[in-house]
Formats: sequence, structure tokens, C-alpha cells
Amino acid sequence: MPGILLNINYLSFPGLGIDTFAVNEVAFNLFGREVRWYGIILTIGIIATCAFIYFNAKKAGFLIDDILDYFIFCIVFGIAGARLYYILFNLDNFIVKDGSFWQNVRDTLIKMAGIWNGGIAIYGALIAIVITAYIISRKKRLPFLKIIDIGGPAAMIGQAIGRWGNFVNAEAHGTETDIFCRMGIAYTEGGVVNYYHPTFLYESLWNIIGFTLIMIFFRRRKYDGQSFLWYMTWYGFGRMFIEALRTDSLYIGDTTLRISQVIGFACFVAGIILLLRNRQIYKGKPYLSEGGGNPEYAQMLTDRREAYEKALSLAKEKRIRKKEKKQDKNTDTQNTENIENKDTENTGSIE
Repeated sequence: MPGILLNINYLSFPGLGIDTFAVNEVAFNLFGREVRWYGIILTIGIIATCAFIYFNAKKAGFLIDDILDYFIFCIVFGIAGARLYYILFNLDNFIVKDGSFWQNVRDTLIKMAGIWNGGIAIYGALIAIVITAYIISRKKRLPFLKIIDIGGPAAMIGQAIGRWGNFVNAEAHGTETDIFCRMGIAYTEGGVVNYYHPTFLYESLWNIIGFTLIMIFFRRRKYDGQSFLWYMTWYGFGRMFIEALRTDSLYIGDTTLRISQVIGFACFVAGIILLLRNRQIYKGKPYLSEGGGNPEYAQMLTDRREAYEKALSLAKEKRIRKKEKKQDKNTDTQNTENIENKDTENTGSIE
């Protein structure tokens, strides 16, 4: 379609009183490369998510170095997971078959790596991030449930923001409708306008509502992992219905089962079961702010903070000693030069 080639979409929301307006998918060009709004919006979502995690994890006793490790590895593997998930459920579109064996292998791998051409899935990112966070937590002996308790609400911020990247691209919309909040899409100026469910908007609003509710009850949670279960249940329930409206769903093999609906349903059911089960287990028990009711975590976090502060103190003392040593050396050098200059002057006087 011409609009795709021009990177311009013509959108409208007549039921909301918003007339047609043009949206360019490209924000600007940098060194001959297009920088798209989709990438910018996703980056803003990632930054907002990381900022939320940073401040709340710091309050929970995590060290800055540990938080940064979570960020670096979770972002990298999250992006890789989002891409891999999309490829696995859309494999036929990536396998090249029109050349020799090695040419096909090469071209297939290049096509799979070309994330800049589009093709990522949020569930793949979430699964990869949870697995990565678990491995880091085990490696560093950090409380996994505590960090995902913070990460659950944070993910809703990123998802709420990130969905507007789909809006700019006029993609991930639903089936045709005449509902009051319908979104009109035309790919050429003055071209044919079709009206669809703005599923990007549904999911964004659903996440904002979910984030607000979770944060209201965040301080009332009884155990580590509870707010993550709230997130999993809330998002799974909403995605289960929203996905049914979309026209670009990924399916399980040749079936009519939408993979995101299946996962959403599984998350919702599992979340409800675990929340009800844990409600009985933790009923009447206080939540300890340090370690989330787990004395071992509380002591571990305290020990790590003390070790970290001691390391900072030793490093500071080392810098001070090094500076003092350098100053003493400069003083000795200056004194030596003064003595030599004095001896030279005295020698000149005798002559």
C-alpha cells in the first residue's frame, strides 16, 4: 500500500470527535537511517519501567550494582525473547527456501535477526525477563519473589506506554466495528477509510487501571510475589479478551487457537488459584518489610548492604591515602628543589 511506502498513516476517531490527522511512522533521520516513533516510544516505556524498579528496589534494600545487573541482562534477553517468541509462532515467514542449503541458512538467520523490520511479542519478552531475573537472583542469592513483586507493576507502565507505538504504526488493531471509540485508518490521503477496534488503546487503558489498583494495595500485600500474581491475573484476564478482537494474532500451528489468548487464560487461572491458596497460607501473618516475611532474605539483604558500604568505605580510604601519598611526594620534591636552589645561590655567593 502506498501509505506504507510513505510511512504515513491517516487516522481518525469520529465517535470521539477527532477528525482525520496524519501520523508519520518516522520521527527523524540520523546518519541516513530512519528513527521510528515505534522504537522511541518503546524506549520511553523501558526507561519508565526501569525508573520505577530502580526507586522501589532501592527502598527494598537492593544494591545499585545488583539493580543495574537486572536491567542490563533483562533488557537484552527480554528483547531477544520477544523476537524469538514471534519467530517460533510465525516460522514459515522466516524460513528461506529458494537458494542452496547454505544460502538458505544464511538468509534465514539474517531474516530472523532483522528485528528492525518488525516482529516482536510482549509475552516472549515477559517470559525471558522472568527467567533471566530468576537466574540472576539465584546467582547473587537475591530474593527473586521480591524483585518480580516490583517488576510486575513496573511492566504495566512499560506496556501501557509501548502500545502507543502500535498506534503510530496503525497496527495491532482489532476487527472492523462501528463502536463509539472506533479508529479510522486510511493509508493514503483521501483514501478509503476502514474503522477498527483500537485494541492498542484497550490494552493501554487496561494496564493503567491495573497499575493503579495494584499500587493502591501494594503496601497491604502479605507476602513477596503477591503483587506479581495480581499483575499476572489482571493482565492475563484482559489480554484474553482483547486478543480475541485482533486481526494479527499468532496461532498455535494450524489450529484456530490464538497463542496469546491461551497464555492469557493460563495466567489468569494460575494467578487466581495461587492467590486463593496463598491467602489461606498467609492469613493473619504480618508482612515483614525487610525480606518480605522471610528472615533469611532480611539478613541477607542487611549483610549485602553492610558489605557494600564497607567496600565503599575501604575504596574511599584507599583514594585518600593515595592522594595524601601523592601530596607528600610533591612536598618532598618541592623541598628538594628548594634546597638545591638554595645551595646554588650559596655557591654563587662564595664565588
